[in-house]
Amino acid sequence: MKTLETYEDIKMWKDAHIIHNLTDTISLNSFHDVVMRKVFRLASAQINNEKPHCDFCWFITGSGGRFEQGLISDQDHGIIFTSYSEENRDYFLQLGKEISDGLDIVGYPYCKGNIMSSNPLWCKSIDEWENQLYLWMDEGSYESIRNLQIFIDCRCLVGEDLYISELKNFIFDFQRNNPSLLKRVMENALYIKKAISPLGKLLVSNVNGYQHSIDLKYSAFIPYVNAIRILAIKENLLESSTEGRMKELLLIEKYRGIIEESLMNFQILLQYRLSQSKVDTYEDTHFLNLTNLNQAEKKEIKKILKDGQSLHRYVVNLIKKDVSYGV
Repeated sequence: MKTLETYEDIKMWKDAHIIHNLTDTISLNSFHDVVMRKVFRLASAQINNEKPHCDFCWFITGSGGRFEQGLISDQDHGIIFTSYSEENRDYFLQLGKEISDGLDIVGYPYCKGNIMSSNPLWCKSIDEWENQLYLWMDEGSYESIRNLQIFIDCRCLVGEDLYISELKNFIFDFQRNNPSLLKRVMENALYIKKAISPLGKLLVSNVNGYQHSIDLKYSAFIPYVNAIRILAIKENLLESSTEGRMKELLLIEKYRGIIEESLMNFQILLQYRLSQSKVDTYEDTHFLNLTNLNQAEKKEIKKILKDGQSLHRYVVNLIKKDVSYGV
């Protein structure tokens, strides 16, 4: 294979090979991992061939962290390094900027929320990360809890995975001693976009360019992702993917009934996301045009949406009850 010497080379290689990895979500996300690691290696070489002076972990989060990316995905990532010094901070921030720029060229747009290794908020030593996580959990504002949830979905792509486990266990230890944290996480995820009318009809989007479509991301995926993430924090699960978390939750008897149905629904949803292969932009991947579905598929989508709302209500009520009784 030709050496990929530029980000443009990686983009051409990605565009030529991604079509062969659209058979299932695991294949597609494994391919995205390969591409992003190629970007990381080139970014490391680009900054004057400098070497980090300590161990580190470059992690991805968002849909990438959850192993749920579609054909097109934006970038969400950060860095954990072991020893703080100005030299290390400057090196990893420079590396983070190079990675962010490289990913954008290759076809992963910049994160609009600036969740990137080039942002000092997402590029810290492990001690700084502990302090940051503590502040987010202790403060409990909407933005802080949102950032906490973003972090809990991360997984290591390059470097030492151990640092992710250490920091997630730090969150779990805090949660065990502060049950109200789960309540704040639950309150942060209370709103879900309605996609079914009181009369049971699918509510289509009025967004320009996406008429006759439902918002897969906010109406379908988010209720499942948010609810399962809350249970993952409650049960101290290190797993980052929604599907993987569900499989671990199946081992806990009290969740088995609702999780079995939710897992099947979520796997079907991932297949619908894979069907969005003829799109031009990241935004396009979020909308499913109902005119392209037959009656059986529309019925299936409606059931998935209803079940997602039921799962969401179940988790909300569970957390309210547990916090009230100090469980």
